[in-house]
Formats: sequence, C-alpha cells, structure tokens
Amino acid sequence: MTDTIFQKIINKEINADIIYEDEKSLVFRDINPVAPTHLLIIPKKQIEKISDANEEDQDLLGHLFLVAGKVAKELGIENAFRLVVNNGAGAQQTVFHLHIHLLADREFTWPPG
Repeated sequence: MTDTIFQKIINKEINADIIYEDEKSLVFRDINPVAPTHLLIIPKKQIEKISDANEEDQDLLGHLFLVAGKVAKELGIENAFRLVVNNGAGAQQTVFHLHIHLLADREFTWPPG
C-alpha cells in the first residue's frame, strides 16, 4: 500500500489542524468542510477501506467510534452530529485510508446523500 495524504499527516510530513491524537488514532479538521464542524477520524494503522478490515481490526474500529464520541463531547456537539464512512470510489471515497467524517453544526436531512 502506498502512503496516502493521511499517512503523511500521521507521519507529520504534512501539517494538519489536529484536534486529538492517541496511540491508535488521529482526528483533524477536513480541509474541504461540508459542515461548520467537519473532522476526520482515522486509524494510524493503514486500512484502505472498511471492507478491507478484518476481525483483528475489531477493537480498533470500536476505538474510532469511541474517539468520535469523546471529541464530540469535548467540542460540545455530543447531542447532534453525524458520522459518515464512504467505502470505495463508487461511494465517493477519495482518500483510500479508512476514515470517519464527523459532521456537525448544521441541519441534516434523511435519507442522506
């Protein structure tokens, strides 16, 4: 797997507005936001897309969702946010390093997309 822009952010080769970091994950502001609050939650382990994850990734995937809740609470948006995971080019995934979009501070509609 080649290094993506997200791996370069993890490696501190590219600057990002980092909101949170721990040994397993990194959270930073999206440079092309679609909501007033638009964060990206990524694992430090390179997983191309969610369909490439396997059973050994179970704890990591759960960790990413817990980080989403923690960051939302720290930002005071824990009562209204949306999490989005795109899987593959046909679902509009543009960076092939698994990531969760955390969107908040605007009205959302249902169904999404």
